[in-house]
Amino acid sequence: MILLHIAGAAALLVWAVRLVRTGVERAFAVPLRRLLRQTERSRFQAALTGAGAAIALQSATAVAILATNFAAAGTLTAATGLAILLGADIGSAVVTQLLVVKPGWLMPIILLSGVTLFLKGHRRGVRQTGRILIGLALIFVALGMIRDATEPLRDSENLAGALRYLGRDPITAFAIAAIFTWLVHSSVAAVLLVVTLVSQGILPIETAAAMILGANLGGSYIAVPLTMGAPPEARLIVLSNVALRGGGALIALFLTPLFIDYLGPTLARQSINLHLAFNIVIAIITLPLTGLVLRVLRPLVPKQQTITADQLRPSALDPAALKRPDTAIVCATREVLRTGETVESMLRAVMKLFTDWDENAAETIRDMGKQASRLHLDTKLYLAKLGQTPSDDDNETAQRAIDLSTISGHLDAAGNTIAYKLVGLAKRTNSSSMKFSPEGLKELQDFHDRVLSNAQAALNILISDDSDSARSQVEEKEMVRAHEERLQRAHIERLRRNTQASIDTSNTHQEILRELKNINTAFTMIAYPILSDNGDLLRSRLREREDD
Repeated sequence: MILLHIAGAAALLVWAVRLVRTGVERAFAVPLRRLLRQTERSRFQAALTGAGAAIALQSATAVAILATNFAAAGTLTAATGLAILLGADIGSAVVTQLLVVKPGWLMPIILLSGVTLFLKGHRRGVRQTGRILIGLALIFVALGMIRDATEPLRDSENLAGALRYLGRDPITAFAIAAIFTWLVHSSVAAVLLVVTLVSQGILPIETAAAMILGANLGGSYIAVPLTMGAPPEARLIVLSNVALRGGGALIALFLTPLFIDYLGPTLARQSINLHLAFNIVIAIITLPLTGLVLRVLRPLVPKQQTITADQLRPSALDPAALKRPDTAIVCATREVLRTGETVESMLRAVMKLFTDWDENAAETIRDMGKQASRLHLDTKLYLAKLGQTPSDDDNETAQRAIDLSTISGHLDAAGNTIAYKLVGLAKRTNSSSMKFSPEGLKELQDFHDRVLSNAQAALNILISDDSDSARSQVEEKEMVRAHEERLQRAHIERLRRNTQASIDTSNTHQEILRELKNINTAFTMIAYPILSDNGDLLRSRLREREDD
């Protein structure tokens, strides 16, 4: 029963940390992404920005994914991306400091405020702020549950023997913590669990220190599988962070006994301060060396191979599955997802052409557009054949087939927009030697990043079928439309000021904004069938409701 209570409390802790992160992502993702992308001036500024973003998201991994996305799109250098990750590691350590220290009256106030905002708020930002506060309160509840559940273990002879063994074998403790952190995908949750066990007298400081350092290795590795399909620059950033943070943790494992007693008056304070001190020292030592580290590790990251049409993975459209409508729908959904991933890759790459024209890259985007069109046609014909097969759920199957065909059509239209309209605009800009004004270029890059983020979220919805995410996606579509109008007005204002660069690129600037808005709309169409099935979609607008 004790282990069951500890496991339940640990699960609640992991969930609560995730709840805070999703709330911040849904409410403040756009300004956070913009802040991260504007850190090219110095590595120190990049590290500070990464730390702030990690504190907001309660996750260094989330910051790592954002930074690698920018690196993949060519809007962030690898050196700046690595500096952001080093800062994010510090921010994650700061989060644990903040969550350990709390007055007794704070948790009920946070929980009451969070529930009130979540249930009574009508705007998305207010509701997500409530979600964040609820998550913070649940973190405190989970830590209290862990303390209560571990109280009887203080006098356990079996546990004491096991922990004495781990104290003599720091490598095993280090490895256990690294694996656990990777499994729960949260170094914050892992470190808080270790510190709570130390404060209860369950873990000796030698074991706790090894586990804290192991959690740092496990936390740095979380982003590795998540970026396996990313371009080389993005994977290089993540690999470098693992080498610095993981390698540093191994070195610190043997040095920690020399200074652990100086890190605080209590064992719990020593362990939590070790986590923060380690990440600060790693950042101070390695920030000036990020360029050197990247050069050394670059040969370890294989270059992406160009994939020809003949080498593309086989189609998911299995003709034999047409006799089983449910299976056939799954096959078609996989192919629509493949179409969406192709268009997303095109969108990621196209913006760089406006500042650094590359004919080979442009031709690759055009080829991917043709591929997306072929995928759409094959999917449409496959779904048409599905309608010829009798089924007990004819109406439901037919509606899902229509929805998938419609979504595929919108994605194909988005691909054509990128391959022909945006690439054409980039070529025209290059051939006429036009230059956007600094302010105008920043607006375009920020807007492109926002649309790219929405495209990625939409593809996640296609897989998850989650109604809350679908609702957020449609709400974001309206915000994108309003933001596009504001950017159009800002451009007109620059024309009034007779900004020559804005005058030269006026038509191109406005066309890019319109086409990006249309692409955002195309991806958002993925969410509409889900909302329609749930009754959340009215004929002319999204139905308002009081809770999420």
